[in-house]
Amino acid sequence: MPAPSIQYLYRRPNLPIATSWDSVEATDLTEIPLLGDVSAGLPIEACPSGGTIRAPACMVRRNTYALRVRGDSMIDCNIFDGDVIIIERQESAENGETAVVLINQQEVTLKKLYIEKNGVRLQPANENMAPIYLKNSDIQVLGMVMGVVRQQERPELTH
Repeated sequence: MPAPSIQYLYRRPNLPIATSWDSVEATDLTEIPLLGDVSAGLPIEACPSGGTIRAPACMVRRNTYALRVRGDSMIDCNIFDGDVIIIERQESAENGETAVVLINQQEVTLKKLYIEKNGVRLQPANENMAPIYLKNSDIQVLGMVMGVVRQQERPELTH
């Protein structure tokens, strides 16, 4: 069985996340902190862990870190269980942006964030999963998805 290859996907700005991914060559790799897991499903307790991961320098900015995705709520945005997402630390998000969100200072999740009249809607990118509705004061944006590092079990296909 061939060794797993690694695919690097970079998010092009100003496009819907589902269609904004470009493959990036694995050159000029930089180590960034891998801070733990983020749920792509029901929120999970925020449990920091140590470690690092290597990512292309074009994905890394001043406040960049990585989280391992657990769950299938973001599959329609091409983010899958087991992927490592590259996050740029930010405290706010535009309507419809895909963000890592802290809920009630204890649980984290990865969802699309929508600001509505009665609060916020955390929307999965999976039609089989329901949105989460919260008050603005219940959430804190931790960062935005800038890239994906994906381990592949088979050689990368060329386009």
